[in-house]
Amino acid sequence: MPTGSCLCRNLQYEFAGEPQGMATCHCLSCRKISGGTNTVNIMIPENDFKITAGTPKRYSVVHESGMNLTVHFCDNCGGAIYKTADLEAFKGVAVVQVGTLDDPDAFAQVKPTMEFWTKYRVPWLSNLEGTAQMLEF
Repeated sequence: MPTGSCLCRNLQYEFAGEPQGMATCHCLSCRKISGGTNTVNIMIPENDFKITAGTPKRYSVVHESGMNLTVHFCDNCGGAIYKTADLEAFKGVAVVQVGTLDDPDAFAQVKPTMEFWTKYRVPWLSNLEGTAQMLEF
């Protein structure tokens, strides 16, 4: 069963089954969440996702798309673990930050199938070959 954690390891999780998908997101909110140009995410049904240590702190914001976005993060180190949203496509889904997985090779052979909010992709990053390119969601 795959596991993951924040930087200080106070907040830990596991999930069962296979992710529903893997995507990069270049939206302005994900830039703020990651501190970089984008996030890389796996979509896990919330019923298959379980916090095993710690209690995430939450911060909700209205996303540039108009949906309500909630970031679940460690109250000690601030590491964002996953996001939830009220957009129909994301209801019942934990959008997990791939970089929080404990096994560094867990997704080495898998690549995203979608890129969201490409209208905000920085010009020095090219599109990922073979992925669906979406200007927004």
